[in-house]
Amino acid sequence: MKILFTSLGCDKNLADTEMMLGILQKKGFTLTDSEEEAQAAVVNTCCFIGDAKEESIQVLLEMAALRAEGRLKALVAAGCLAQRYREEIQEEIPEVDALVGTMAIEEIAQALEEVLRANARNHFRDLDGALPWRRERLVTTGGHFAYLKIADGCDKHCTYCVIPSVRGKYRSVPMEELEEQARMLAEGGVRELILVAQETTLYGLDLYGVRSLPLLIRRLGAIEGIRWIRLLYCYPEEITQELMEVFAREPKLCHYLDIPIQHASDRILRRMGRRTSQEELRRRIARLREQVPDICLRTTLISGFPGETQEDFEELYRFVNEMEFDRLGVFTYSQEEDTPAAQMPDQIPEAVKEERRDELMELQQAIAFEKAEEMKGRILTVMIEGRTEEDVYVARSYRDAPNVDGYLFLKTERQLMTGDFVKVRVIDSNEYDLVGEVYHE
Repeated sequence: MKILFTSLGCDKNLADTEMMLGILQKKGFTLTDSEEEAQAAVVNTCCFIGDAKEESIQVLLEMAALRAEGRLKALVAAGCLAQRYREEIQEEIPEVDALVGTMAIEEIAQALEEVLRANARNHFRDLDGALPWRRERLVTTGGHFAYLKIADGCDKHCTYCVIPSVRGKYRSVPMEELEEQARMLAEGGVRELILVAQETTLYGLDLYGVRSLPLLIRRLGAIEGIRWIRLLYCYPEEITQELMEVFAREPKLCHYLDIPIQHASDRILRRMGRRTSQEELRRRIARLREQVPDICLRTTLISGFPGETQEDFEELYRFVNEMEFDRLGVFTYSQEEDTPAAQMPDQIPEAVKEERRDELMELQQAIAFEKAEEMKGRILTVMIEGRTEEDVYVARSYRDAPNVDGYLFLKTERQLMTGDFVKVRVIDSNEYDLVGEVYHE
C-alpha cells in the first residue's frame, strides 16, 4: 500500500516522522509524494503556536476531503495536535480514522493496519512513560545531515508553552542508543549530526544524575564519518563552563549555539516563567564570546507577550541592538489555551505584536547584513548542499543551520557532490547569504 506522509512543525517532529517512516517501510508499506497514487495518508501534526495549529488543521482537512471521496482507504493523524485535541479532531474531522499520540508513534503501522481491517482505534501512551525509540529510520533531509533527538519533554513549564502537556516531563535517550543510531546514520552517509530536544543542555540529568551533554558530544565525535556536530536549543541558564570548554576541545563541534532567550526585560521574563535575567544573559553571552571567539549565536524572541509595555519592548530592542546576535528570529505571542499566560490580563492586540516583531526584525536585518559584509576575506570550510540550474553550488558553513539560516554560493569547475566539504574564501555577501571561491592553500 502506498502511503502519503506529511510532516509538519519542528525538526524534533521531523525526527519522529523519520522513525515512523522507517517502521512503515520495514512493515512493507510504500511511500509516495503523490496524492493521486496514495492509498492512505498520515499527517504528523504540530500545535506549538496558532499558525502551526492552523497549518495542521488545513492539511488534515485536505486529506479528509480525499478520504471522503474514497481516494484514501485510511487517514491517521499523529503527533502534537492529535495528542492535545483528540476529542475535537474526532468530532470536527470524522474522516480521520485513527489518532496516534506523541508517545505512541511506534504503533503507527499497527494503527494503519487496524484501519484497513475495519478495526480502527486510537493509540495513546502515558506522556511520562518510556520514550518511543526505534533504530529503524528513513532520513528525509538528503542523507548528508540528520537530526538526532537526544531527549523529549520539558520540566520548565514556561507560562506560554504547551510542550509539557503534549510531550510530558523531560526524559533523555540513553547514550548507548544515541551512539548506535549515530553510527548507523554515519554508515548511511550522514556527515552532520544536529542534536535537538526541547532543551539539549539538560541531557542525561534524569538518567545519570549529572548533565551529560559534554560527554555525549565527545562520544559522538569519536564516530568515524561524522564531520560536524551542531547543537540547538540550549537554555542560557543551563550552559555550563564544562560545555563551553567542549567547544574548544572537540574539533567536530560547530562553533554555533542556539540559545532561545525569548525576551530581555526582567519583568517580562518573570511573567514568562523564564529562569534568567537580562544581566545573567549579558554575562553568559560575554563569556561565550570570550571563550569561543568565532562562535555564531542564534536566538529567538517573543513579541507582544501579555503585559509587555512600550518600555519593555524598547528595553528588548536596545538589548538586541547591543548584543548583535548573528542569527535571530521573532515570533508574535500566541495565546494558547490551558496555559497560564493565556489567562493573564493586558493581552496585546495582534497589530501591536506584529508591529513590534517587524521592528525587531528590521533591526536584526541591518545587523545580519553588516555581519555578512564583515565575513569577506574569511576562510571557511563549507558543506555542499546542492547545485542551482546556473551551475552554482549551494553550501553551508558552520555558521548556518539548515532551513533557518543563510547559504554560501560557490562557482567552480570542480565536480562536487552533496555532502562534500570544501575550503572557500568569502569574496562577497548578498543580504543574509555569502559568495565564495575555492581556496587554494
